[in-house]
Amino acid sequence: MDTETVEDAATELVVAAAAVVERGQLLVVSKHAAPDLFYLPGGKPEPGESLRAALDRELREELGVAPSSATPLTEVRATAALEGVPIRLVVFRADLAGRPAPAAEIAALRWTGATVDPGLGLAPAVRHHVLPLVV
Repeated sequence: MDTETVEDAATELVVAAAAVVERGQLLVVSKHAAPDLFYLPGGKPEPGESLRAALDRELREELGVAPSSATPLTEVRATAALEGVPIRLVVFRADLAGRPAPAAEIAALRWTGATVDPGLGLAPAVRHHVLPLVV
């Protein structure tokens, strides 16, 4: 899973994402382009980039920190909440080396538990597939 490149799946959007859990809470982020929609930090691999390398790069760009560890957790096939296209979300269980802070296109970060605040616009793939696995 961690050596796969973006060329391996031309028909769906492939995203490497981090499930970061602290004190029973999952880290979620929103982008400036859609500040009311929260999902896992991460992003699309660049051509020839492995999923793990993309995860490391995206976490540095979006949160200003690198993962201190990242292990494969799950893959979710769904419809991308923003783009409305098929997505393959490759999720790594990750710990961060440092405190995350919004950077680049990230508007905000929040922590959510198993009981999600009704006002939190959590992406369906995160709400239904990732959250139950980690909190």
